[in-house]
Amino acid sequence: MDLGLKGKVALVCAASKGIGRACAQGLAAEGARVVMCARGEADLKSAADEIRAKTGAEVIAQPADVTRAADVDRLVARAREAFGGVDILVANAGGPPRGVFDELNDAQWQQAFELSLLAPVRLIRAVLPGMRQKKWGRIIAVQSSSVKQPIPGLMLSNAVRPGAAGLLKTLSAEVGKDNVLVNTVCPGSIMTDRFLSGVAQSGLNREDYLKRQSVEIPLGRVGTPEEFANVVVFLASEKASYVTGVALQVDGGRVRGLL
Repeated sequence: MDLGLKGKVALVCAASKGIGRACAQGLAAEGARVVMCARGEADLKSAADEIRAKTGAEVIAQPADVTRAADVDRLVARAREAFGGVDILVANAGGPPRGVFDELNDAQWQQAFELSLLAPVRLIRAVLPGMRQKKWGRIIAVQSSSVKQPIPGLMLSNAVRPGAAGLLKTLSAEVGKDNVLVNTVCPGSIMTDRFLSGVAQSGLNREDYLKRQSVEIPLGRVGTPEEFANVVVFLASEKASYVTGVALQVDGGRVRGLL
């Protein structure tokens, strides 16, 4: 199936590992030109080199911390300089740290706001004018299943991420007339380095940890970054031309709510 992504320019954030890397590779495999960013330059370059070799796509690695406005400006300027603009934004970033209410100070609340809400705002602000001018664009924000169902022990994520989903929903109505589609994608348990860091903290071996984490997942297993990326690639494509304003969980059925 031709997804209509050949020649499109995709900007993928937090793309050196895990979900972001899988999204970058999935888009590159469909013929998109990809600008990847992450804070760690060495890991980012390695990931970009590997994706370029696997897919034959044009791939640029641009180090950036998306919580810094100057980095966001440089990142989008690089995309414009190299490829003429951004057609697809995958606004992804690591999540806020664990913690319950009594453990969290003002600085941690501010950092969570900067990471999960203000960073997407700045990225969207930078790429949206070009999308509107072309009358074609895809804005996809990677958030968390906490948008749909609070997760115990993740007070910061539960508080801030639904605000980001509200931003995307509201924006979808504002820019729909310009053929810019805006969606939120909400991963559940996905086999990333961050997820697997819980093995050591749990005191279990890897197999037992995965079994315990899968108990409440109807599919009975943890998802892969590639499975998540498949959904993002579809939403970025021409085939998703009538899908906007959605907050879609990719969680193996773990969220129990109807909406």
